[in-house]
Amino acid sequence: MVSSGENWRRARLAAYAAGSGVGRAVETVELADAVGRVLAEPLIARTSLPGFDTAAMDGYAVAGPGPWRLVGRSLAGAGVAGALQPGSGIEVGTGTATPSGADGVIAYEQAEIHNGVVSTPEFRVGQHIRRAGEEVVAGTQVIDAGRRASAPVISLAAAIGHDHLPVRSRPRVCALITGDEVRGAGIPEVGLVRDAIGPALPSMLSWSGVVASVVDHVPDGAGALLSRLESADAELVLVSGSSSAGLGDHLEKCLHDLGAQPVVRSVACAPGRTQSLWRLPDGRLLVGLPGNPLAAVVAYLTLVDPVCAGLLDAALPAMATVAECDASPHPTRTRLVPVRVDGDRAISCGYDGSAMLRGLADADSLAVIEPDQRGRIDLLALPGGSR
Repeated sequence: MVSSGENWRRARLAAYAAGSGVGRAVETVELADAVGRVLAEPLIARTSLPGFDTAAMDGYAVAGPGPWRLVGRSLAGAGVAGALQPGSGIEVGTGTATPSGADGVIAYEQAEIHNGVVSTPEFRVGQHIRRAGEEVVAGTQVIDAGRRASAPVISLAAAIGHDHLPVRSRPRVCALITGDEVRGAGIPEVGLVRDAIGPALPSMLSWSGVVASVVDHVPDGAGALLSRLESADAELVLVSGSSSAGLGDHLEKCLHDLGAQPVVRSVACAPGRTQSLWRLPDGRLLVGLPGNPLAAVVAYLTLVDPVCAGLLDAALPAMATVAECDASPHPTRTRLVPVRVDGDRAISCGYDGSAMLRGLADADSLAVIEPDQRGRIDLLALPGGSR
């Protein structure tokens, strides 16, 4: 168990460990459905890339020393032309299979044509030809298991001959938004607030590779919350709000009634101190998110995203770094600040109070600033951003 007010970095690692070791089922999906999923097996090339010697420019494939007499033309998709004899060439397009014997391709803009003979001021053997297997050789492992299948990974899989990919099954997540003051639509009256977390959670969870099976509102009161926690059909339950020690905060009491064990009781960070992670007796995990929006996003990236990575048998998401940030540290806690990255520097977006959203909406990362910050500063990618 991690003690109350745990160091932010240790809490993040504890969350990842809590989700790990489940051993997820494997399912095979079409390439278009694999984006964002976690690869269950290494990606192996079924064919070389390129699969044949290929013209890299529109122009003329030539053999031997020049000048070269043109003896034909070959278009992409037409198969391989016959062998070229020294001193001859054919017109080719980008992506065309070059004939055997070709020593290079002369781009149109470099070529001079007179009476069916092509010449060029300068020619280098091998120029503008992509040789078979120069990028990938058939049978080679190109991506490790446990990687998320980004759009470029999907493109690579298609290019090396795959129609389907084996991926880890996705955990189901139930999200419960608490608070009688929370409204789901319209302009709230005085004393009421809009739900700023619930509408964003499905896309945040999808970015983490899991499925939001339920996002629902729960009225205040220990009985209502306890009933929903007991019936939540999900491997991971998120509760937004009810996480502090106020009159309307019932989460910890309900968890004790259910026999849950704390993994992370609270985290020494600002904002987001009242986040928590619990394991229920039936094995389900529960993350308590603060009700304030920026604090909730901090807690999501501190506990929820690492738990999801562990559940998916994926690597703990790496953090980028910058040399400096203009935000000052908190005296005793890890401070997480919405920033925009400019080269090797992070610039604070302002509006970084626990209940604020404006700075977060303008940011591309959260800077992780320690009380005794030395050296490079870590950056957490925001949901929807590249990892």
